[in-house]
Amino acid sequence: MSRPLSPVRKKLIEVSIPLEAINAASKKQKAPKGYPTALHKYWAQRPIAACRAILFAQLVDDPSSWPERFKTEADQEKERRRLHELVTRMVPWDASNDATIMGEVRWEIARSVAWSRGEEPPSPNDGEEVVKYLHEHAPAVYDPFSGSGSIALEAQRLGLRTFCSDLNPLAVLLSKALVDIPARFHGKLPLNASKTGERRFATVPQRGAGGLAQDIRFYGAQIEKMTWEKVGHLFPKEKSKQGNDVKVVAWLWTRTIRSPDPSARSAHVPLASNWLLSTKSGRKAWVQPIEDPQAQDGVRFEVRTGHLTKDEEARLKGGTKAGRGSHFTCLRSGVPITPDYVREEAKAGRLGSRLLAIVIEVGRSREFISPSVEHERLAKSIQGPDLPELRIDMPINPRWFSPPGYGLTTYRDLYTERQLLALGELSGQISVIREMVYKDALVAGFEDDGLRLSDGGHGADAYADAVATYLGFCVDRAADYGSTLATWLTDDNAVRGTFGRQALPMTWDFCEANFFGSSSAALSTVVGVIADVVERLNSPHPATVFQADAAKNNFPVRGCAINTDPPYYDNIGYADLSEYFYVWARRSLSSVWPEIFRRVSPSRSGELVATPYRHGGKEAAERFFMEGMAQALVALRNAASPNVPMAIYYAFKQSEKTDEGASSAGWASFLQAVVDAGMIIDGTWPLRTESAGRLVGNKANALASSIVLVCRPRPETAGTITRAEFLRELRRDLPYAMKEIIAARVGPVDFEQAVIGPGMGVFSRHLRILEEDDEPMTVKTALALINRVRLEIDADPGNFDAETQVALAWFSAHGYAEMPSGEAILLANAKGVVLQALFSSGVFRDGHGKARLVKREELPAGWSPTTDRHATIWECVQHAARALEQGGSTAAAALIRAMDRRAEDALSLAYRLYDIANAKGEAMEARVYAELAAEWPELEALAASLPEDADSGKPAPAQASLFG
Repeated sequence: MSRPLSPVRKKLIEVSIPLEAINAASKKQKAPKGYPTALHKYWAQRPIAACRAILFAQLVDDPSSWPERFKTEADQEKERRRLHELVTRMVPWDASNDATIMGEVRWEIARSVAWSRGEEPPSPNDGEEVVKYLHEHAPAVYDPFSGSGSIALEAQRLGLRTFCSDLNPLAVLLSKALVDIPARFHGKLPLNASKTGERRFATVPQRGAGGLAQDIRFYGAQIEKMTWEKVGHLFPKEKSKQGNDVKVVAWLWTRTIRSPDPSARSAHVPLASNWLLSTKSGRKAWVQPIEDPQAQDGVRFEVRTGHLTKDEEARLKGGTKAGRGSHFTCLRSGVPITPDYVREEAKAGRLGSRLLAIVIEVGRSREFISPSVEHERLAKSIQGPDLPELRIDMPINPRWFSPPGYGLTTYRDLYTERQLLALGELSGQISVIREMVYKDALVAGFEDDGLRLSDGGHGADAYADAVATYLGFCVDRAADYGSTLATWLTDDNAVRGTFGRQALPMTWDFCEANFFGSSSAALSTVVGVIADVVERLNSPHPATVFQADAAKNNFPVRGCAINTDPPYYDNIGYADLSEYFYVWARRSLSSVWPEIFRRVSPSRSGELVATPYRHGGKEAAERFFMEGMAQALVALRNAASPNVPMAIYYAFKQSEKTDEGASSAGWASFLQAVVDAGMIIDGTWPLRTESAGRLVGNKANALASSIVLVCRPRPETAGTITRAEFLRELRRDLPYAMKEIIAARVGPVDFEQAVIGPGMGVFSRHLRILEEDDEPMTVKTALALINRVRLEIDADPGNFDAETQVALAWFSAHGYAEMPSGEAILLANAKGVVLQALFSSGVFRDGHGKARLVKREELPAGWSPTTDRHATIWECVQHAARALEQGGSTAAAALIRAMDRRAEDALSLAYRLYDIANAKGEAMEARVYAELAAEWPELEALAASLPEDADSGKPAPAQASLFG
C-alpha cells in the first residue's frame, strides 16, 4: 500500500543536465532514414533528442531530493553523473528504438514515481510492467502547442500517457499521424506484403506500425501507377548524349518579363538569378545565353560544361541580376530593370517563362542538356484543372509571402499547368485508393464496424482512413517539391523544396521536377520517405490528440507534466504558412477528416502570433500576444502537476542579442507573459538545434537556437520588494548559481543565456518589484540588471592567484600585444606582485623595457602543475588549451588531473577569457576557450581513466589535433 505523494522534490532539470551531449545530438544535420520530421513539413520542429532529454530530466528526481538515500554531496554527484550518462546514451537517434536503453530510461522515471509514493518500482527486467506502472501512476504529459507532435512522440516513447492539442488543424492531423494512428494499428499484419505487383496477404508478425508502413508503400505504388496512366504522357523522356532514352529529373526554368527598352518591347527577357547548373568539382555546368534572331525573343540557351575560373563562376552566379532582390538588367539591351517595373509588369499578368536546361538521369549520375523546343512546347500546351481549393488568396504579408506582390495572389498561381494537372489527379485518386484499402481490409478479416478513424474506429473503415491519410501526406510532400517556388541546388544537384526557409519567397528561376523521375519530388521517393517514418513508430498506446485553443483550453487531464513549444512572438506565422499544405490536404482528405477540414482555410485570427498586419499594427499585435499567451500560461499553470516543473521552449534568434544581454521585444514579452501568469522561472537551458558540427570552424559567439524555461507556480505568499533589494538578492544568489552552471558544464557560449534562469528566478519569486517611482519593474529591465550583475561577478578575479589576476587584466586591456613595462608595473603593484615575479612565473615575457603575455605557442613542453612550484591558474588554462590543440585529448586530460583542486578555477578562467575575447571580437581566441570548456567533461572522464604517471602534460602524437 502506497503512502501519499511526498512534498515537492527537485527534478534533475532544476539542477543539472548534460547539456553538451544533448546539444550534440540535437544539432541540425541531414535527417536519417525514418526521422519523424520527414512525415510532413512543419516549422520550428524541435529535435527529438532534445524533447526526449528534457522530458526525462523533467520527470526524474535529482539525487539531492533523496538525502536519506544519497547521504553526502559526493554520493549525490555520483548518482547525478550516472543519470547524465544515461541521458547521453538515450539522445542519439539510434537509441530511439533500442529496447535496452529505452527500458532503462522508463525504469528511471518509474523509480522516481515509486519512491515518491513510498514504493519500490517494478523490476527493470519487466518492461511491460514498468510501462503499465507509468500509465497508472506517473503524471500524464500534455503539450497544448503540439505542432507536428515531436514532444508527444517522445513522451509516448518514454512509456507515458500522452495528450496534445493545437489550434492549427494541420498540426492536429500531423500529431494524430505521428502518435495516435500508428498505435491504433500496432502489430497489425499488412494487407499486402509486397511493394508492387500482385497483392499478397502477409502472415509474418509485424513490429509496431510496420504493417501499416508496408501498406503505405503498396498502395502508394498503386496510386503512382494510376496517376501515371492519366498524366504520364506529359512527362516525356529525353535522349542522353549517347542517344539513349532516359528519365528527366527536372526541367529548369527562368521567369521572363517584357523588356523595358522601347526598341525591344516585343521581346521577353530572362530574369535569371543564376546561370550555373552545377558547381560540383569536376562537374561544372552552366547555361550560356546566345543571341539568335531565329530563336524565341532572339535568344537561345545552351548548356556548357568544363572548367571555370573563380571570376567566371562569380559572373555566371549573378545571372541577369544587377543588384539585390528583383533588380535585373535586360539581356538584349543592357537597360536596367527596376523592382518597380518588375512588379508592375508581373501584376499586369505579363510574367512569362523560358526553359533553360533539362536535367536527366544517366546511370547513377545527373547530367544537363540544352532545352528542347518540343519539351517547352509540350509544357506550355497543357491546361491544368480549376481546383477550387487552390483559389484562396494568400495572406498579404510581404514578410512571409512575396508572390502576391508580383501578381501571384492565389495558391493556384504557384504551380505550372503540368504540376496542377499531376497534383490534382494524384489528390483525386486518394478516395479511390481508400475504397480499395477498405475492401482489402474486409477480406483480410478487419471488423466492419462502420466506425471511421475520426470517430475512434479500429476496423476496416478506420484502417482505410489511416492509409488514405498518409497518402494524402504524399500529395502534400509532392506539392512542396513541385511548385514554381522550388529551386535547383547547384552544389548538390538536387531539388530544393518550396520551403527553403519559413516563408514563401518569390523565385526567378524555378525547378519543375518530374513526379515520375528519381528526385526528392518523385512519387516513389515521397511514398518511401513517409513509410519509413511510420515503420519506426512502435508504441502500442495511442496518444490523445485534439484541436483546441491553448488560451481557452479546459485540459481534459489535470495534474499533468506540461512540456510545450509555444509560438514565439512574431517569428513564424504557422496558420499562414500551413495554408499552403492545408488546401491540398483538404482536397485529399476532407471526407476522411471532415471536422478538421470544415473550414476553407486554417483559422488565422486566434493564432498566438504577434503579426502586425493581422491586428492593425505592432502595438496591437504585441498586446494580443501578451494577453493571449498569459491566458494560455495561466491555463497551463492550473493544469500542471504541483510535483513536476513545467518545461517551456522558446526559439531564440541571433538577432535577439543586444548590448543589454540576451534580450529582445519577443524574448522579454514572452518572459513577461510567463511571470504575469504567476510562475517562477528557475532555470533556462540553452539548446543548440540549428547548426551542425563542432565549434571548430563555426562562429564562437553563435547563440543557442532554443531556450528551455523551467517553471513552477509562484507561491500565494509571494510579496513585494524594491529595486535595491532585488539587486542585493541578485548579488547574493548569482555567484553561487554561476558556479553551479559551470559545474553543470554549460559551455561559455551559452553561459549568459543559462544565467538568465537563476536571475529570473530571483525576479519571478516575488509578486512584484517596485522601481523608485513605485511602478512595477518590467522583465526587460530585470534582464538588463541580471546581465549587469553577471558582468560584475564575472569581472571579479578574487578566486585567482595574483599573477593570474594581473594576466587577466592585461589580456582584457591589451590581449597579447607588447606594451611598455610601466603598464605591467602598475597592474602588478595593484595586486601586490613585483614585476620580476611576473616574468619568472612564466606568465609574462620580459622584453627589456617592454612586456607582454607569453603566447601559447611559446609555452614550454612538458609543463605540469605538479612540478611547477608556483603554478598559476593562468598557466593551467593556457597549457591545457595548448595540449588540446597540439597533443589532443589525452595530453589535456593529464593536465586537468594534475591540476587537482585548481581545475575548477581553471575552468572558470576559461569562461572569463572566452567572454573577454568574444567581447573584443577576437573570434579565433574565443573559440580556443569555448572548445576547451566544451571538451572539459570528456577530458575529466578521460583523466579518471589515465594511469597514475600520466600527469606530465606531454603531447601524445597519436592523438589527432582538435583544431586541425
